[in-house]
Amino acid sequence: MKLVSAIIKPFKLDDVREALSEIGVQGITVTEVKGFGRQKGHTELYRGAEYVVDFLPKVKVEVGVSDDLLDRAIEAVSKAANTGKIGDGKIFVTPLEQAIRIRTGETGDDAI
Repeated sequence: MKLVSAIIKPFKLDDVREALSEIGVQGITVTEVKGFGRQKGHTELYRGAEYVVDFLPKVKVEVGVSDDLLDRAIEAVSKAANTGKIGDGKIFVTPLEQAIRIRTGETGDDAI
């Protein structure tokens, strides 16, 4: 099992959710986050004053997947979140040692 964490632009969330649903992913966790990468933020004008926005709003999508679904999940997120512009985000894959469904006590792949 793997935990796929993707940091994406907020307006791409629905596209990513639909793409994951189409390949059979049943549940995702979404968190509103802020951060920066190569974009390094930007400047904005507010009431005539210029100020720097260091951290940009992003969305973090996390999903636990079985090993056989991993490549399809990565491809689905990559295609759905891609705009071709800087700041599209990143995908991180980490090992998932155990998953337990609290309601039923199912473990492993059965729990995800």
